[in-house]
Amino acid sequence: MIAGFTLLWALPSMAYEHVALETQVQLSICSESICASNKEEDQPMLKRQSKMKRNKNQPHGADWGRSKIIARVLTCILVLGSTAVAGRKKTADDLDVLSSAWVNVIVQYADGPSATHANKAKNHGARVMQDYQFVKATTMSLQANQIAGLLADDSTITYVSPDRPVQPSGFTAQFQAVDADIAQSYGYNGTGVTVAVIDSGIGSHADLSGRVLYSQDFTGEGTDDLYGHGTHVAGIIGGNGYKSGSGCGSCSITYMGIAPNVKFVNLKVLDHNGAGSDSNVIAAINQAISLKSRYNIRVINLSLGRGIYESYTTDPLAQAVEQAWKAGIFVVVAAGNYGRDNSNNRSGYGTITSPGNDPYVITVGAMRTFGTPDRSDDVITSYSSKGPSFIDHVVKPDIVAAGNKVVSLLAPNASLDVNYPSTQVPLTTYQSTTSSATSTYYFRLSGTSMAAPQVAGAAALMLQQDPSLTPDQLKARLMKSAYKNLVPYSTSTAATTSVSYNEQADIFTVGAGYLDIAAALNNTDSAPSTVGVANSPVATYNSATGQVVVVNGGSVVWGNSVVWGNSVVWGSSVIWGNSVVWGSSVVWGNSLINGFSVVWGNSCSSTSVIWGSNASATSAMSVLTDGDQ
Repeated sequence: MIAGFTLLWALPSMAYEHVALETQVQLSICSESICASNKEEDQPMLKRQSKMKRNKNQPHGADWGRSKIIARVLTCILVLGSTAVAGRKKTADDLDVLSSAWVNVIVQYADGPSATHANKAKNHGARVMQDYQFVKATTMSLQANQIAGLLADDSTITYVSPDRPVQPSGFTAQFQAVDADIAQSYGYNGTGVTVAVIDSGIGSHADLSGRVLYSQDFTGEGTDDLYGHGTHVAGIIGGNGYKSGSGCGSCSITYMGIAPNVKFVNLKVLDHNGAGSDSNVIAAINQAISLKSRYNIRVINLSLGRGIYESYTTDPLAQAVEQAWKAGIFVVVAAGNYGRDNSNNRSGYGTITSPGNDPYVITVGAMRTFGTPDRSDDVITSYSSKGPSFIDHVVKPDIVAAGNKVVSLLAPNASLDVNYPSTQVPLTTYQSTTSSATSTYYFRLSGTSMAAPQVAGAAALMLQQDPSLTPDQLKARLMKSAYKNLVPYSTSTAATTSVSYNEQADIFTVGAGYLDIAAALNNTDSAPSTVGVANSPVATYNSATGQVVVVNGGSVVWGNSVVWGNSVVWGSSVIWGNSVVWGSSVVWGNSLINGFSVVWGNSCSSTSVIWGSNASATSAMSVLTDGDQ
């Protein structure tokens, strides 16, 4: 993955990752698989409409750590819930505040940016670059050794962190696996709802024609999708299938999104290499909040992320998504594609990316459908990042959706199209033709980047049904209605390396279960409207009993009531006993091994342990383009 924001999907080459990691924090697209196979059963489709009868019942942290990012030793403290910021240091550990080098930083304020704050910063030689009124932060450039003086002069500053890079995180039978076809049979299609796609842009495509209401570029490259990730994500959310449906006289399969009449706001934060930065993403979130009333933006999709360097209570990305949530926007985030990371023998645990570690947002992992509409055989992908979150131990992901070898919209001549032709879809896949050509309208990607937009589309359908639903009510209803009867143990094989990975459907792998859109639309349970009542809980390890326990904290929805009790939301198959996640054996079977201490904080280790090697970046890219077999 590219350092910084990573698209939550992966490509085989490290070329893009090096570019992004060398410059700014990249968002990682949660995409894991892109398949070159011509077999229909291996190709995901947004919606499948055929005449055949169907059955209807490496650490993600490695990518963060680049040679340009200096890892500092973190104090090993288990942070439960929303720990108070008071008393904490105000500078990130990966900021070398003794250096005279110029750095771009994100400064968070208790009361928001103002002319007074700007003047104080300028007194220390800073160049103010951009203010974010809704997020209460400013991006500025200054010499690192001036930061201490600025903090001394301005007591309202709550935290200073580098402007880190981000990258992307990496649908077909998946459409039916999450019951999207049933939802559309009810008459819901996303009408009246707008989704802000914060990604690599949305390209011009007939399946989205006339529904992109607003576009803004934060990269300097224009609003078009030069990478190809954002267009694919938008198609999963709301492509209408025109080029494989009514606009195609010889097509037998239609690739349609979850909410085919939803509107879009296109906020481009990733460049032609899939690279971005914290400041780009924060600016886009700030703009989405500003445009909320004008365009009725009810959902933000973030199929991107980066490594975790501090608690979510000070992480600028996490704080930005919280502001959007509090403004009434439902924020969907890809979990990350680092589930294969077995560094320190942790089996992919503790690899959720930021801002998916924030307890407010709904964080989405990726399932594998085997190319069939029947979800009973679906399993978790080998690459889907697992919880608990690093440092805070927030229980993540919250939910899972189909994310392996998903077919969606192609942005012609974009980087992914040009450099990874194996991701293209043969015309014979969905047309009656003898041509050996590949589609110029659709292609295939994998990853949590592809799973997240399915949840965003589902939220749009639910908001069409009931516009009064708050972000917390949407999250609680989606989690409670999720399909719980998952395959408990499975083995998945990486398409590019043929390496097999053993997985289990525990709470840190599948969360509350598998997205079930029809069940969510039929559910009438209503959580309180108070902001934060559906915050994801925290897990804590008790060394005396050897147990890992879920602590609900202020998340009243996950209390002991009959309607919202733990076993009701997460299901008896993914959580055992009275909030006990694991017994004395815990997941690794031995609390003395490195993996255990890295995830649970029993030993002090630098962030490089979690986010430190280039190998994971390569793995992430292979997830995006190839996924699991």
